[in-house]
Amino acid sequence: MNKLYYGDCLQVMRDYMRKDSVDLIYLDPPFNSNRAYNAIYKDETGRPLPDQIEAFCDLWTLDEERERAIRALPKIMLQDGMDAGVVRFWRTWMDALRHTNPKLLAYLSYMTERLLQMKIILRPTGSIYLHCDPTASHYIKVIMDGVFGHKNFQNEIVWCYGGRGMSKKRFNRKHDIILFYGKTKHMSFYHENASRPISEDHVKRYNKTDEHGRKYARIKNKNGTYSDVYLSDVVYEDWWQIPYARGNEYLGYPTQKPVKLLERIIKASSNKGDVVFDPFCGCGTTLDAAQKYDRKWIGIDIAIHAIKRVSAVRLKEKWGLQEGEDYELTGVPRSLEGAMELWQSDAYQFQKWAVEMVDGFVTAKKTNDGGVDGRLYFDIDDELKAMKLEVKGGRTVKIESLRALAGIIDEQDYPMGGFITLKTLGKVQRQNFEDFCRTKRTIEINGNSYPRLQFLSVSEILEGKTFDTPLVRGKSSSLQMSLFGEKQENTSQ
Repeated sequence: MNKLYYGDCLQVMRDYMRKDSVDLIYLDPPFNSNRAYNAIYKDETGRPLPDQIEAFCDLWTLDEERERAIRALPKIMLQDGMDAGVVRFWRTWMDALRHTNPKLLAYLSYMTERLLQMKIILRPTGSIYLHCDPTASHYIKVIMDGVFGHKNFQNEIVWCYGGRGMSKKRFNRKHDIILFYGKTKHMSFYHENASRPISEDHVKRYNKTDEHGRKYARIKNKNGTYSDVYLSDVVYEDWWQIPYARGNEYLGYPTQKPVKLLERIIKASSNKGDVVFDPFCGCGTTLDAAQKYDRKWIGIDIAIHAIKRVSAVRLKEKWGLQEGEDYELTGVPRSLEGAMELWQSDAYQFQKWAVEMVDGFVTAKKTNDGGVDGRLYFDIDDELKAMKLEVKGGRTVKIESLRALAGIIDEQDYPMGGFITLKTLGKVQRQNFEDFCRTKRTIEINGNSYPRLQFLSVSEILEGKTFDTPLVRGKSSSLQMSLFGEKQENTSQ
């Protein structure tokens, strides 16, 4: 069965995917562009959120967690069969980058960990296409040569997309790079599926037919000899002119790629029934193309918005695919026990999940205490404002944490604050939280009154409750929600 996973692709590959189980990998990982991406996501009603939301970013930090991974990589590389000379080069290179470009080091080490695992799950006949931009492609190619072997490099594909843009300092940047490797020399490539359309006049040159009915032309070489060139062998060059997704295809997703780009890759390097894998599946373009050509597919993304609100919706609307019938969705907690398991296995991912479950967006990788800095956006007089979100896991939750959030919304001029707890509060503790929330009073927004400070437990979130904000009230005129931890009927129009 097809599979969608929510989580870090490295962990998912290690825990759920077998060795030599995938025929084709396409990945469009976050680039080393050192900028935050903006995205416009839509809620369940199809309405766009009030403005562009900073939903995720690809800013890289060389923190202690990344340093530990970097120190462990040489041993992993040797265990995976990489040449010892390449590993020595890696050590030297990484040491140099630590002092000259630590953000690049963080990015490359992140990618290397995952590429090593991708090589394990790729079949000997499999291929991998890594999509990157010119700011990182030359660095990534060195990594790919080390992991997959220079001899297995097939193409540097240049995707030219054109479009508007103007620069007075340089030529307009209008292309990406796709690095194409096989795992071994036995890599499958279906050249007949990679054939490009050619003109009728050109077809007429292939005026001979062999015993199998295939058309070919006898071409004279420079040395005077002749070669038979088959029409089916006229494949695409390594530069592809394919426009960006537009019209009904465009979903507003920040890094969306056109489905024709993925169709070309899937047809050339997989066959019907093969397994196509996208470890950064985003809005589901790879899964869409794989479904169209009768491939099995596996997609992973670390953003629950991408998995449940974009990919799953796209697969349902376009192909009628239903979770549980046509594909499995793994990694999304469906119970308090599941949320606790996620907390124990990956506290950061749990906190990120909690923020996204209430329609919030993670706007910083980690805060000083290791938690997630989240925002839930809404309109106030046509100006984008946000509820500051704080998540606390673990067995104990103290009211001091709620007070600290109250101090933040006062000091930093947030109109509202939302506090999420993994633990379900006891009767006395809940009463204390409610009493303190009431001291922060309410705020008037667009003619409606909202509590400035609110809290929810994970159990309540799993029951479908959410924070009372202008965005939530805009979705429905009759919602059950928890204000100060109490059930109330919302009758606002």
